[in-house]
Amino acid sequence: MKARQLRELSNAELETKLADLKEELFNLRFQHATGQLENPLRIREVKKDYARVKTIMTERASLETTA
Repeated sequence: MKARQLRELSNAELETKLADLKEELFNLRFQHATGQLENPLRIREVKKDYARVKTIMTERASLETTA
């Protein structure tokens, strides 16, 4: 997911997205450990999306404290 699309989401939607990504990452790691993962690059994509969401949430939190 692009950062531009993530910035359009509300804080509550970002938190939901973060929880979904965390769960998906857990499942992908579990599949990788058991040898059932078909696309190992998906782990990298999910980790980057997770980091994007966390970054946007941190940016918004810092803007709220400075304003």
